[in-house]
Amino acid sequence: MIGRVELDGTSLTLEDLERVAAGQTQVALTAEAWTRVTAARAVIEDALRQGKVIYGVTTGFGNFSEVPISPSEVRQLQRNLLLSHAAGVGDPLPEPAVRAMILLRANSLASGYSGVRPEVIRALLDLLEHGLHPVVPVQGSVGASGDLAPLAHVALALIGEGEVFWKARRVPAAEALGKAGLKPLTLEAKEGLALINGTQFMTALGALAVLGADRVSRVADVAAAMTCEALRGTDASASDRFAALRPHPGHGRAAANLRRLLAGSQLVSRPGEIRVQDPYVLRCVPQVHGAGKDVLAHVRQVIERELNAVTDNPLVFPGEGLILSGGNFHGQPLALALDYLAMALAEWADIAERRIERLLNPQLSGLPAFLVRAGGLNSGLMLAQYTAAALVSENKVLCHPASVDSIPTSANQEDHVSMGAIAARKAGLVLANTERVLAIELLCAAQALDFRDLDGAGPAVRRAHGRIRERLPRLEEDRMLSPDIEAVAGLVRSGELLSAVEEVTGSLAP
Repeated sequence: MIGRVELDGTSLTLEDLERVAAGQTQVALTAEAWTRVTAARAVIEDALRQGKVIYGVTTGFGNFSEVPISPSEVRQLQRNLLLSHAAGVGDPLPEPAVRAMILLRANSLASGYSGVRPEVIRALLDLLEHGLHPVVPVQGSVGASGDLAPLAHVALALIGEGEVFWKARRVPAAEALGKAGLKPLTLEAKEGLALINGTQFMTALGALAVLGADRVSRVADVAAAMTCEALRGTDASASDRFAALRPHPGHGRAAANLRRLLAGSQLVSRPGEIRVQDPYVLRCVPQVHGAGKDVLAHVRQVIERELNAVTDNPLVFPGEGLILSGGNFHGQPLALALDYLAMALAEWADIAERRIERLLNPQLSGLPAFLVRAGGLNSGLMLAQYTAAALVSENKVLCHPASVDSIPTSANQEDHVSMGAIAARKAGLVLANTERVLAIELLCAAQALDFRDLDGAGPAVRRAHGRIRERLPRLEEDRMLSPDIEAVAGLVRSGELLSAVEEVTGSLAP
């Protein structure tokens, strides 16, 4: 591990989250954060001594908020809360996303407005340090009183309940804690509630989706540049003159990327040399890709704010000695933004699929049908377009917004919910589909360039082509395409292809 991320509740970045999610760095709290946490806990302890009625501390939860809980039952109340709310179903959340959830919950508690003891945050950090990853089913959150079910599954591990993945094995949490030299926590008043009232499931998934979309945004420009050269398109549409007259920021960034990617190319044509105008999938790349870049910039701002937000309930204000109930756990800001992100990702895939069709269709490309010699005997890359079409069509279904739905819960106490967790999950699925569609375009564009004079391609496109050819040989006769697609998708997802290209162009703009 390299360095460490220090949490203070206010300065966590997406880049920090990515490193922690990947297990590349350690995590600690600042001294100031420990002081704030201790001060907030003192307010809770004082309220308990005074016998105050406080939601979730001396009362039940949700529709049971009017039911008083005696001091002798406080510990049992917090334990019961975690057990009863661990109602998730479905496949386990991938470990990087679980690590991101744990990090985000610790960071929120470190703000000093939740009223937990320092021991609770230390226990969360111990999970990260020892590689104990709670089994968190992906389904079950409606994204209103926070991500109750997913966070309950995380919190169960702290008390020795539920299951964790540890050293590539799925084992009971109590067993893993013991082997790691850790002891289960006994939760005190407010602590179970503070662990599960929050937006950390949807924020974790949303943050990872934004990081992936950042890479995809730039790879889409690389793929478009490769296709432009393979089809002998022009670079006229990338002129800054157009962006100046329609000054959407993303348009300007996409056009600037294309100019750098196509610089030095002898394959691009002059307007009128081959065709009077390029088709929209080449001519409108700055407008289409750029609109998605503007969406990504907006969603990134939403996620970055949420990384350091305090989203549980009730909240403790130590300076005033106040404990107030509110609704910061409601996921609507994230739900709307992540639905929007899914649509932007889908459009990058949509236009890429149409570029794939132009590469493969001899009537549109002037190249051998399906980019293979001895067509008929060989089908070449024909079925790659089928796969892209299937993924694009699946994206259309996934882009139905989750955020416009609401189903009341807890006997109508929680009578408007965000469905932000579903929006976050959908964004991740659309991202994965889009990575593969772009991989197919890159695969096809590389094959198409093999039929051109590759020496005439620009340096950036030659670099992208070379990185793909390092992984995969040219298609001379039919072979399984699925491994090829996944191999290039891996280059997209890891950022390896992008890094190689940016060694030539400098940093491209998301």
